[in-house]
Amino acid sequence: MPKIDIAKAETKRGSGYPVPFDKPCAERLRKRLGDAGGLSDFGVNMLTLPPGAWSSQRHWHSGEDEFVYVLSGEVVLVDDNGEHVLCAGDCAAFPKGDENGHQLINKSKADAVCLEVGTRSTNDFCDYPDIDMQIDSRIDKFTHRDGTLYPGQ
Repeated sequence: MPKIDIAKAETKRGSGYPVPFDKPCAERLRKRLGDAGGLSDFGVNMLTLPPGAWSSQRHWHSGEDEFVYVLSGEVVLVDDNGEHVLCAGDCAAFPKGDENGHQLINKSKADAVCLEVGTRSTNDFCDYPDIDMQIDSRIDKFTHRDGTLYPGQ
């Protein structure tokens, strides 16, 4: 297995969320480690959240498992059961089909770095319980709950 040069892995800043839902995630950075290694069945990202940044809007997946491991710093996991502090060495798992919406928020004064691992499904529905937004992997566009597309989609 070839070693992945992390410095050369593609880095994505922000999210593909429509306005105004993109704002809290605008400064998040994701290094696409799985892509850099040629993986196709699951994704692996090194997520960096500066102070105040969110990993995502609170969400859950019908067909994708997710796992996060905190490498450094501190994040707050927000889910249906409230807020839970995760520090370096802590991890959390989100099984597909579990309707417990979740997100990570960096409420500290320093960067937090996490490893994210998730299934890549062509048959996944993602719901955002706090806002009027959803996405179906079959159309790969953000829509309102009534199915209408957000502008720019």
